[in-house]
Amino acid sequence: MSRRVLVVDSAEVFHAPDVELEREVLGSAASVELVRVDREEELLSRVAEASALIVWHHLKVTRAVIRECRRLRIIVRNGVGFDNVDVRAAAEFGIPVANVPDYGTEEVADHTMALVLALTRQLRPLTEDIARGNWRYQAGEDCRRVRGQIFGVVGCGRIGTAVALRARAFGYQVTFYDPYLPPGYEKAIGTRREHSLDDLLEIADVVSLHAPLTDETYHMIAEPQLRRIKRTAFLINTSRGPIVEHRALERALAERWIAGAGLDVLEHEPRGLDLYLKFANCIVTPHSAFYSRESMVEMRRTSASIVRDALLDGIYRNIVNGVQPPQPPLSPADRELLHEGRN
Repeated sequence: MSRRVLVVDSAEVFHAPDVELEREVLGSAASVELVRVDREEELLSRVAEASALIVWHHLKVTRAVIRECRRLRIIVRNGVGFDNVDVRAAAEFGIPVANVPDYGTEEVADHTMALVLALTRQLRPLTEDIARGNWRYQAGEDCRRVRGQIFGVVGCGRIGTAVALRARAFGYQVTFYDPYLPPGYEKAIGTRREHSLDDLLEIADVVSLHAPLTDETYHMIAEPQLRRIKRTAFLINTSRGPIVEHRALERALAERWIAGAGLDVLEHEPRGLDLYLKFANCIVTPHSAFYSRESMVEMRRTSASIVRDALLDGIYRNIVNGVQPPQPPLSPADRELLHEGRN
């Protein structure tokens, strides 16, 4: 079989137990191989003949890797975010990069609210006190009423909107900041809107982050922003770890600039977890907000179907780097010439 699809995963923090589901979707369109590697160097020798890459989160697909992809027709990031793929380099080599933007929306939104409610209702100190043999509601003396608090959403795309609607159902007054949404979006979902990030940070009792990781959003929440947040407010991050500066957040928790944090992502995951476990005002989950049995199947099937459509029909869906390949697609010989010109 001439077409080869590599499902690329990290050997350190791996997700895919096998590739049977991808083989089922692709059928006779391509052979499918699971590749788990620790370092970029191990991947370089594997990609030259690949027709497509399906890439999980923890391993980076860099310019050096993309340069070796002589026959590649598409890279699919197995998830919403695509910050671990050098999309600019892929565009230079004429390789489209796609993602799966619509899977797991419900799961991440539900997980966000679970973190918020656990902090608000003080589940961690209450359950830890029970584990010590006590039975005292006073262990959660910082519990507060939800209704009437201001819930601030930073980034009101699919997931941010789902969170906003859930928060409103719980009785929060919801507002959001998103400079890329058209005027009037707040009316469509029945919320307020802030015109700057600082405006939102200053009034919110919950600050919930739902932005992609880009050059613009890297360390978007650092010391100045954390000091601007109310001391009684919670910070929630179920988007990408590097949006929040790790050291500044550690200081904010230690010195109580904020009331607490709910984190599904860390700047240097999985390293650094121990820095958060020492803070009773912090809840950490292992980048699991996206996960349910149903969402995992949906994501993997969608990624495989995107590859199938590209390889068989030249149809490219969910492209994030602006590349729309010519019809018919470039031949391997033409692709080789393109690579030679870029090297």
